[in-house]
Amino acid sequence: MFAKPVLGRTTAEAEGDVVVLLIGMRINHFWAVHQWLPVMLAMFRMLGELARDGDRGLLGRVLLTASPRTYYVVQYWESKEKLYAYAASPDMFHHRVWGIINRKERAGKVRGHVGLWHEAYVVPEGSYESIYADMPAFGLAAAHGQVPVERRGRYAKDRFAHKSGSATS
Repeated sequence: MFAKPVLGRTTAEAEGDVVVLLIGMRINHFWAVHQWLPVMLAMFRMLGELARDGDRGLLGRVLLTASPRTYYVVQYWESKEKLYAYAASPDMFHHRVWGIINRKERAGKVRGHVGLWHEAYVVPEGSYESIYADMPAFGLAAAHGQVPVERRGRYAKDRFAHKSGSATS
């Protein structure tokens, strides 16, 4: 319908460390819809919960698929502390879901129909760079903002070398 603007060559405006969470699921048995569909719906419910409360720290996300079996979300967070606070907060849906999963596992009721996984990274400033050519804000740039590539350097080595005033050690 309406195209997002494209801006030539740009880069992400991220300052300081970047926190990235990859989280997803793998459908081990397609026929076990009653097992994997609730997991997929829970993933969307958690994303909705985070979208409604920007103070929780989720800056942006990208939904992806690795295969017809594997679906995941790349999430960009304000800090690892906010990521952990969301995951551990008893009033958030994530906490309730993991309680259910842990109880099923202890009771021996996990059947292996769906796999769950996550990887979390804190990427120090100077250890990431980005470039987008004729792209609307996407990924890191959608989470942190987008600037003309000249502001950070025409070459990857220059963007890697960029230091902000808010760098953490």
